[in-house]
Amino acid sequence: MTISEIENEIIEEFEIFGDDWEAKYEHLIDLGKSLPKIKEEFKTEDKIIKGCQSRVWLHSEQQDNKINFTADSDAIITKGMVALMIRVLSNQSATEILNAELGFIKKIGLIEHLSPTRANGLVSMIERMKKDAQQLNNEPQ
Repeated sequence: MTISEIENEIIEEFEIFGDDWEAKYEHLIDLGKSLPKIKEEFKTEDKIIKGCQSRVWLHSEQQDNKINFTADSDAIITKGMVALMIRVLSNQSATEILNAELGFIKKIGLIEHLSPTRANGLVSMIERMKKDAQQLNNEPQ
């Protein structure tokens, strides 16, 4: 699936809940519970996303010109946020990741319903994922 198709799928999922942000948070928590676990060997200081209030580890690797991400967090909402981002950006090319506008975040109303520190953390997640994609894209295959 393309990034745009995945974003549309997420928008439709969140539309089911209407304006019920408690239900949307529950859905976000459920997404976090289904997050594929990062291997313990990757839970190192250099894998922590700077700018997140809670601890978030992100591992990125490239296979067949696609970038794949795994992650974990010690906070349930944050784990859901990183699960969303992985769902959208994982298994995409570096170019697709770098060009992704991620309009779904605004469309589902996520930013305005996050605390300022969580919103900053989400921005940091996106920046880190794009930075990792750029670095992996520049490495010789």
